[in-house]
Amino acid sequence: MNLSANSHFGVTVRRPEEALEFDTVENEITYPSSPVDRVLAELADAYGVATEYVSATGETRFVAQEVILKVLLALDVNVADAAGGVDLDKCASALAARQLSAWRQTIPPVYVTRIERSGDGDRDMWVHVPRGFAVTVQVRLEDDTVVGPLPELGGDGEFDLDGTTIIEFWVRLPQQLPLGWHTIEVLDSAGAIHASSPLVCVPTAAAVPSKVCNFDGSLRRTWGVMTQVYAMRSAQSWGQGDIKDIGLLGQWAGQKHADWILINPLHAGSPVSPIAPSPYLPVTRRFPSPFYLRVDDVPGWSSIDPAAAAALTSQIDALKAKNTTAELLDRDEVWAVKDEALTAVYAAGLSPADAEAFDAFRIEQGKGLEDFALWCALVEERVHQGWASDRTVDPFASDYPIDLPPVASAESESARIRLADRIGYHCWLQWCVDEQLREAQADASAAGMGVGIVHDLAVGVHPDGADAWALSGVLAKNIEVGAPPDIFNQIGQTWSQPPWRPDALAAAGFIPFRDMLRTILRHAGGVRIDHILGLFRLWWIPTGMPPYAGTYVRFDHEALLGILALEAQRAGAIVIGEDLGTVEPWVQGVLRERGLLGCNIAWFETDGPNPREASHWRDFVLGSVTVHDLPPTRGYIRGEAVRIRADLGLLTTPVEQAWEGFHREWSTWQDFLRSRGYLQAQDWGRPTEDEWIEAMHRFLAATPSRMLGVALVDLVGDVRAQNQPGTDMEYPNWRVPLCDENGTAVLLEELAGSQRADRLVATVLS
Repeated sequence: MNLSANSHFGVTVRRPEEALEFDTVENEITYPSSPVDRVLAELADAYGVATEYVSATGETRFVAQEVILKVLLALDVNVADAAGGVDLDKCASALAARQLSAWRQTIPPVYVTRIERSGDGDRDMWVHVPRGFAVTVQVRLEDDTVVGPLPELGGDGEFDLDGTTIIEFWVRLPQQLPLGWHTIEVLDSAGAIHASSPLVCVPTAAAVPSKVCNFDGSLRRTWGVMTQVYAMRSAQSWGQGDIKDIGLLGQWAGQKHADWILINPLHAGSPVSPIAPSPYLPVTRRFPSPFYLRVDDVPGWSSIDPAAAAALTSQIDALKAKNTTAELLDRDEVWAVKDEALTAVYAAGLSPADAEAFDAFRIEQGKGLEDFALWCALVEERVHQGWASDRTVDPFASDYPIDLPPVASAESESARIRLADRIGYHCWLQWCVDEQLREAQADASAAGMGVGIVHDLAVGVHPDGADAWALSGVLAKNIEVGAPPDIFNQIGQTWSQPPWRPDALAAAGFIPFRDMLRTILRHAGGVRIDHILGLFRLWWIPTGMPPYAGTYVRFDHEALLGILALEAQRAGAIVIGEDLGTVEPWVQGVLRERGLLGCNIAWFETDGPNPREASHWRDFVLGSVTVHDLPPTRGYIRGEAVRIRADLGLLTTPVEQAWEGFHREWSTWQDFLRSRGYLQAQDWGRPTEDEWIEAMHRFLAATPSRMLGVALVDLVGDVRAQNQPGTDMEYPNWRVPLCDENGTAVLLEELAGSQRADRLVATVLS
């Protein structure tokens, strides 16, 4: 997961040392010594808010009353008294209202069921209507076929609700229903729809894509390349990696019998500078970033105005010249040229065939796309009005007011007319990205890949981004997602991202979640879910409080995992859940049951102080030696993780002690690799770094992991880390280009004929 962020859209993301307002010298944190009042605890539990939890060290931690009150307030439950304490009478009233909420509903707001379940109780649904109000219940399938009326099972009770007697009876849903998004309809005596809700029929487990399926239906073993798209460049890249480069990597990897490429999130960032470098702090998770477009391949590029083309030539050449340098990447510089070029293409007009395809895409994507494009256009308008024309302000330090009208307002409707051309432009950009992603996945399949491109779904979005604006009703306000303290982050983490509201998401029929998945799976062979534990529970931190001062909030994981399995199966995609961190014991078993792979990282797989034996690893996982939050393997064995933290003052122990710990750990690994035969006989003596790296991957290949991930940085011998957790601008997170061990830029074309890459691949395949 992403453990760093940047200042953007006027929001300053606090670094850990800035967030603390307590005794920080010894990093001591004082937790409440007793639980909160029983009535408050019952109310919190009714909303899925934890009042205590088990820490990473196995200790029971009580949650502070102030935290619980603020989290409940974010769920529109205000039970604080005038002094900021708890009002127990308000708690009792709120709990009673919560318990009555179902009686105010005719049917549940959404019903999610597994089609394989056979127990009658799993298909029974309650219905609430006023006494004497005759209704029938039916199911309308996706194809508009009607099933029903459903058999009634009798009543379980009645309730006096505001002077009206509400009766409850149950109906039984049919056993044989197809997978999909259907509708439960309650009809009155005249046949009119009185109430309706989504009925989502999901598989118990996502099916394994056919191209990577064994004869018995199990997932066969595969290997693939893990990479940061922006960092890898080819000779024709415009200064940073793009979608075309994914295809180039796929051609090489496919020849090496790889079945997939795992890439960083391609979610859209700001439409204007500054563009946050972190791919894990997007403005939306539904729509991809046009930053990754290969402009040369956009329809109409060759037909732009000659004067515009001439003006762009020198800028494009300057960007291409940077492909062979090790300079830090500059997204703002690249996007300025791409935006100018793409604007010129759009101004030139579309061919009749392209216009027809674009219009069809726009209609298909509907209101979600239109709202995102409106947000982009409004941001452009606000920023251009508020910034100096010379743009001399430091883009990473600046902020600007983004005071947008609500998405459903007269002002926004007026803006849809006023900004129609720019809205069209941003919709067109999405069509261009969609087309290039489709081609990239097709190219991966043509290269022999059974899975193809595996996209990454970030854990959340920027608090002032497009999703936070368009989906404000289903996102919590004044709350940030993060993680509680653990052995790696002693005060916890805050990621400056608003979470889904469990209650509002269910009330919306989980459709925002579904639509997000459908877009990312549209041209994907798989998806990695960052911090998939967030589908079970998320660490909520009230805004303004330090990371450790939070609590867990439960989600309907049964529904969310079911919908994820359904959408993945329909897309023919595989799902990988990043299940690292503080994991409840039963969670990984549930993920396996639902057909979702987990993640294992070699450096973190230990039994006490020793590496875990290969045979003791989980099998249904994506296994790798390193990931994007760690240095490349060469950098790791050089001690880069210690050096960076020491240079930046991030160590919580003396530098000498940190180096001693590193040397002890690496010495243990060396003994382990030698004694188990992973460092082969001819390598004994004084192995080279390449031989140590190959030994680590030989160990990885000995595990039962169904998917073996090899980092592109390891294939070329890179040293520098892409991201240093716990930092913002102290380290150039997400701006490091692909280089070799000497700091020389490496182009994708150089993979062909690379003996180092060939040896490492052969090691994994052996």
